[in-house]
Amino acid sequence: MAGQLTNYRELLKTILMRYADLINRNPEPDEETEVIFDEERDHYILHTVGWSKEGRVLDTTIYVRLRHDKFWIEVDWTETGIANDLLAAGVPKEDIVLAFHHPEVRPLTEFAIA
Repeated sequence: MAGQLTNYRELLKTILMRYADLINRNPEPDEETEVIFDEERDHYILHTVGWSKEGRVLDTTIYVRLRHDKFWIEVDWTETGIANDLLAAGVPKEDIVLAFHHPEVRPLTEFAIA
C-alpha cells in the first residue's frame, strides 16, 4: 500500500496546485493563496490569507487528510468538489470519505463511511 499512498500524495498535490493556479489567475489585492503539504502527517490544504476591506482573510478552500489509505475530505468549498477530481483520476469511491458529513449521514452518500 506504500506505493498507492505515494501516488495518492502526488495526486493531491497536483490537484491542489491546479486549484491554486486557477485562483491566482485573478488574485485579490492583499490576499495570497497558499498550498500546504504536510506529507509526514498527510495533511493537504489550500487556503487564502491576507486582508480585505472587511478585515482579516483566512479562508480554507480545501483540506484533505490521507488516513487509513483513504482521502478524508474535511473541507471543500470548490464548485465541483474535489471528490469529483479524485474520481476522474481513477480513485475508487471506497477510498474517498466525505468527512465534512456527520458519520450518521455518510452511509447515505455513495462514498466510504470511514
